[in-house]
Amino acid sequence: MNKIFTLALLFAIFGCKMPEARRPISSKSGSFINESVARNKALNKKEQAAFETIMQQTNQDYIASESGFWYYYNTKVEADTLKTPDFGDIVNYDYDVRALNGQLIYSKEDLKTQNYTMDKQELFTGLREGLKLMKTGETVTFLFPSQKAYGYYGDDNKIGTNVPLICEVTVNSITANQDQ
Repeated sequence: MNKIFTLALLFAIFGCKMPEARRPISSKSGSFINESVARNKALNKKEQAAFETIMQQTNQDYIASESGFWYYYNTKVEADTLKTPDFGDIVNYDYDVRALNGQLIYSKEDLKTQNYTMDKQELFTGLREGLKLMKTGETVTFLFPSQKAYGYYGDDNKIGTNVPLICEVTVNSITANQDQ
């Protein structure tokens, strides 16, 4: 009986040890992320140089946005009575999309007049942020770097991977959100 009790005690002591953490089979060095950062910096530098060339050639007073794109007013409304859109407002607008070389990708007729509910619908980042700067009756030309346009994925149609864009946008009307 003593042998059984001793054997059971040994099993209890050695069988109930704390679980050990499993070690990974392989470890990542972070080189993929470092390479991705380097690629993105090079892409950004290339796009910045192209934008500077365009800005010099067009001889417009471009404004750098806080969001990382550039724009100028084709038609600016100075009236303080008009407001820029707020969250939930419906913006009616027309726009076209061009490549940096000026080649038309989508015309205003292709895209048709759009209605966009501010920050409640899907829209590529640059255009969403650009509309927030505009008043009714204004026309603005935007230079969007690829990360503010369709980025890595493109639009699955005419716009490819990492393509910077030029968009001319006209805001036709802004309808205030009725829920506020």
